[in-house]
Order: sequence, then C-alpha cells, then structure tokens
Amino acid sequence: MSTPIPAGILRPTRTETLHVGTPGPIEITLEDRDRSRPYLLLHGGGGVATMTGFADLLAERTHSRVLLPIHPGFGGTPKATELTGVAALAAAYVAMLEQLDLMDVTVVGNSFGGWLAAEIALHESPRVSGAVIIDGIGIEVPGHPLTDVSGLSRAELLAHSYHDPRKAPVPPSNGDTGPSPDVRALIGYTGPAMSDPALAERLGELDLPVHVLWGESDRIADAEYGKAYAAAIHGSTFTVLPRTGHLPQIETPEELLGAMLDLGQ
Repeated sequence: MSTPIPAGILRPTRTETLHVGTPGPIEITLEDRDRSRPYLLLHGGGGVATMTGFADLLAERTHSRVLLPIHPGFGGTPKATELTGVAALAAAYVAMLEQLDLMDVTVVGNSFGGWLAAEIALHESPRVSGAVIIDGIGIEVPGHPLTDVSGLSRAELLAHSYHDPRKAPVPPSNGDTGPSPDVRALIGYTGPAMSDPALAERLGELDLPVHVLWGESDRIADAEYGKAYAAAIHGSTFTVLPRTGHLPQIETPEELLGAMLDLGQ
C-alpha cells in the first residue's frame, strides 16, 4: 500500500514512457503534485522552472492534482524523433492523459505552452474539460508580429518579458552568448517563425471553455495579439492582467490564480 503524500508535497520527478503508435517510445519527465482535480501545466520557452512556483501555488490553493511535464528536449531531456512539431507533442500529451487515466483535466499553458494547450484542446479528448491560455503564441496577427527572441541578449529578453525585470529569477549563467538550450528546443518545435498560419482558423473549431489571459506589458506578444487570440476562439473569455508581462505565473502569480478561479478554472 502506498503512503499518502501530505498536502502540498511534490511527488518525486519521474519519467513516463509512452507508446502512441509511433516507431519508438516517447519519454516525458513529469512532476506530479497529486491532490484531486487534475491540471496539466505546460511551460514555455523559458523551461519548466518558469512554472514550478505556480504549480505549487495552484496545488496548495485549489487542493488539486497538478502535473508539470518537461517538454521532451527541454532541460536536457531526450526528445524522440517522432516529435516533429507542436501537433506531435500535443498528441503525446493526450496519450499521457490516457495512460494516467485522468478525466476533467484543465490544460494551462504559458507562451509556447499556450499554443500547446490549444493544440491539445483541438484533439477533442473527453479527458480535457477546459483550457487556459496565458500569453500564448502560435497565431499570426497582421500588424502585431511576435518578437524574435532567438537573437536577444538576456537583458533584452527580460525587458520584453517582464513589466518589472527585477522580478525575473536569476538563472544559472550560460555566458549570455546566444540562445539558451531551451530556446533552441523551442524553435525545434515551432520553427523560426514560432507560428502556424493555419492555427487561428483552427482555433474556431474549439468547443470547450477557454480562458485567454494576457499581461498588459507583454512585449513578446502584445495585448492586441492576445485579443486576436481570444477572438479566434468562439465563446472564450479574455482577461488582461495589469503590471504584468509575458510570464504572469512568475510576475503576478496571485493575480493570475485569482483570474483563473474567478471563472471556476
């Protein structure tokens, strides 16, 4: 018999190996804050560290089960050759929910993770009951292009990502000599444009509750981009978070959580 884990305690990181009809297995490294109602949290190009604090906050405040995978290829994890793009990664996560036998899952994603959340929702899995897209990327909005982050220095990236760059965590130094390994992993999924010209139209097919939240000071994808994201999804709700940039879960986590819970998500 397994020993119950006290509230708020993180289960050890483990690796889920999935078989989803591809020639080889797909490995996903997963953190599991196991409570009750399940959330799947999806990080962006900054890596899993951009979501860990919010995962703890969400688990503690909502008494929920919070799954936080590291996208294969990020954080030094292996990436199966079958993972050729965002849609393939989304299919792997849908298979993971099947393997874990989870129901009523709310998928929450920031930046690249927001695009991934949308792709997971488009699978129409009965296991997914809603999606929260936080400063997502992936669509193309005339007049409001995404900022190309591949050539930005750390100081430039922070200025684009935060309302107050002083709130950014200090990462291990990589010499500030170019894109981090996680940014390179991101571009490996999205391509240099970090968008899919067909995504906005496909978002019109979504038929589940979707909440789009956006930092008003986001300079990676500005608020007009966010409005276009929400407008592409019929019946979605759009919320702007003041004094917040591209990473609300780091900069204003309490406000983000409050906005999510206001709509019962």
